[in-house]
Amino acid sequence: MKVLKYIALASIGLTASSCESFLKENPASIISEDQYYKTQTDAINAVNAVYFLLNSGGPSVQTPYNTLFNTGMNFAGDDEDPGPGATNPDVRSLAVLAHSSSNLRVYELWQQHYAAIKKANVALEKIPAINIDATLKARLLGETKFLRALYYFNLVRLYGDVPLITSYQKYVNAADYAIAKSPSTEVYAQIEKDLTEAAAVLPTTYSSPDVGRATSGAAKALLSKVYLTKASLPLNLTQNYADAVKKAEEVLSPADGGTGNYGYDLFDNFADVFLPATKNGKEHIFSAQFKSNAQLQGNNQNPRSILTGIPGLSGGYADMVRFYTVGNDKFFSVYKLYDPADKRKRVTFVTSFTSPTNGRKYGLPIANLAVPNDSTPFFNKTWDPNSTSVTNESAANVAIIRYAEVLLIHAEAENELNGPTAKAYKSLNRVRRRAGLPDLQTGLTKDQFREAVYLDRRLEVVFEYQRWFDLIRQKDASGKSTFVANLQKVGKTNATDKHRLYPIPQSEIDNNPKLEQNTLWK
Repeated sequence: MKVLKYIALASIGLTASSCESFLKENPASIISEDQYYKTQTDAINAVNAVYFLLNSGGPSVQTPYNTLFNTGMNFAGDDEDPGPGATNPDVRSLAVLAHSSSNLRVYELWQQHYAAIKKANVALEKIPAINIDATLKARLLGETKFLRALYYFNLVRLYGDVPLITSYQKYVNAADYAIAKSPSTEVYAQIEKDLTEAAAVLPTTYSSPDVGRATSGAAKALLSKVYLTKASLPLNLTQNYADAVKKAEEVLSPADGGTGNYGYDLFDNFADVFLPATKNGKEHIFSAQFKSNAQLQGNNQNPRSILTGIPGLSGGYADMVRFYTVGNDKFFSVYKLYDPADKRKRVTFVTSFTSPTNGRKYGLPIANLAVPNDSTPFFNKTWDPNSTSVTNESAANVAIIRYAEVLLIHAEAENELNGPTAKAYKSLNRVRRRAGLPDLQTGLTKDQFREAVYLDRRLEVVFEYQRWFDLIRQKDASGKSTFVANLQKVGKTNATDKHRLYPIPQSEIDNNPKLEQNTLWK
């Protein structure tokens, strides 16, 4: 798909290559910023540059949806641990919640998101002056606003109050770049504004080669998630549950009780959500796009999830489930939370790999007295059947929001707003039926239904960079945060409320005298 060929533009312009000797100055080869943003191609490239930081990769580069959320966030949660192949000390300290404001992953998450926001602000300033078709111009600006909203949504959930920058910064003095944090409520207001404006102008679908770009349905779906997050902890703005329900129903199909006309639906086969052959299908609302073995456009998470030493496969075993003790089982994990009949279990995990070279199966048994013949489960959602030691990369997309999640958002928000109504049951049961599970027991209390949604959400979207954000916002029957309890349950006994937010990177504070550290990290 050509949409994957994102071009990384420097925010202050591009430098063209010269055929002259590199010792000879050639000012004519320099394209100034004012010369560049002139054509339709320039406008498209400016927006492509904002997409670029979702998924760009390579041997030494991590971006949010290409391994960085895993090494910088997933490992801090309760489902996953760094495996033997993850030797980076910053990653391993994060996994035991011993990280500090100087942690490299804490910095990279901040830096990557603000780099993308800067590119978005450039596009939003420059594109309006370019003489191109008005419909295309509106679409490009809508895509950019959608992406800026997504990047800020990640930042505000990770760090809390953050600097809100919505204009292109082109200053001479370094002091002008010093910006204080804005309250998270103001950041959320900007996110809502960007998504609302994007939804009003974006198309419902694209044809090739633009499939994979942001749509109006994606903007509304993400907005429903934003409202659910605001209504949840820590903001606890419960009036936004009604907004989450309303916006989700604008995305859901009439068959699912909504008014959406986007053609979204669940795949019949859960595996089709993740296989490269069926990506950008009816369940995919917005995804980070990947290719295999194509100019470093592949999903680098794939080899990290594979056991090492398998002939014909390139496995680094850098990702593993988090084992913890439940009763006599010292090797309990999220894998064992699934009902045996749950079809999601055998898609989400594998317990062995077949070598394409010799046909033998390779796994990692566990000496577990509580469960005879127990074996290590490996995450399988980024598996690409065509990926080998030659390609080393997966063409599997990363779902940023998909139809199943909108159903779960709708079920949760409706329950919080009105209790476990027929609408709430219907949305949750749609997800359960696809998993091969019976409908949820009727007559549950609001608190019981909430726990049922939380569990199905965890099992549905595990290893999709969602769990940490859910840990932060979820609550118990008394309305108190379950963050600390959930982490301590899996053996992270040092977990405290402090860890709900990441520290502001110390290097950013050193460079910005107006930037203050998060309170519990001072």
